[in-house]
Amino acid sequence: TDGIIGSSKKLEEVIARVKLVAPSKATVLIEGETGTGKELIAQSIHQASPRARAPFMAVHCAALPATLLESELFGHERGAFTGATERRVGRFEAADGGTVFLDEIGEIGPEIQVKLLRFLETKSFERIGSTKTITVDVRLVAATNRNLEQMVKEGKFREDLFFRLNVVRITTPALRERPEDIPVLLDHFIRQFAKENAYDPVTIDPGAMRHLQTYPWPGNIRELRNFAENVVVLRRGGVLTEFELEPKFRGEVPGGPVLSSPAPANPLSVEENEKRLLREALIKARGNRTQAAELLGISRRTLHRKIAQWPELDVYGRG
Repeated sequence: TDGIIGSSKKLEEVIARVKLVAPSKATVLIEGETGTGKELIAQSIHQASPRARAPFMAVHCAALPATLLESELFGHERGAFTGATERRVGRFEAADGGTVFLDEIGEIGPEIQVKLLRFLETKSFERIGSTKTITVDVRLVAATNRNLEQMVKEGKFREDLFFRLNVVRITTPALRERPEDIPVLLDHFIRQFAKENAYDPVTIDPGAMRHLQTYPWPGNIRELRNFAENVVVLRRGGVLTEFELEPKFRGEVPGGPVLSSPAPANPLSVEENEKRLLREALIKARGNRTQAAELLGISRRTLHRKIAQWPELDVYGRG
């Protein structure tokens, strides 16, 4: 489980399942949204297994057309098809004793599904253009961001293959389901990119971090990683405040109202609601108190008094 960062309950459940399944020979199906680290989980299963010293081969099924994918997995003989100028050893053969990871398994076509099913049942195959049967000892770990059960119902994925793949299922949680891991992940990526570029690390202030923890991160860890690289490269040190975040991270909708004031669900939270509106106005005004007061419809003196009462609202500390 080296390289898996975080301590949330959902992530701990995944790690526990990885440790449980790794020593076995069982086929594993990893499901989850794009960018949730499915390949990292597959690598962790391999590294924690008795196969750790043998090869780990990753194949991204969606990146290859069917003819090339078949050759990539099973190999081919010279002259097997146009362009096959020499023999090619496939990933299953090359990974003998180790693990093959098939990412985006839901993208493979019917012919490959049949051949993959036979391989899972017999651990044997023939190279394209050959009648010689090759038997290997390979563990298969597959991953998908699609609903394979729904694909089976729609006739797009073989039911027998699904059952062969789905011996043990691991679901990688979306980043929005583990917001408590966001600070430690950001710290890791920021330090990594700062070191790679020889820049000072960027510090994210508490106000900005709160917004980043409530943002849904549709691209998951991949999007978070890109965000970290962006702030390191563009800022080269310093402190990132909530005022400097892109509007999407602050929950702002283009074309929406300047300020909204929904009634608080809790009648005792009037003070918190007022503080929220003040903070929102300061964000809209990028710390300019005169503009913030105009947005709120109050005097600048009243705003000064509120900020003196709650100084944590004004990150910039502008006059």
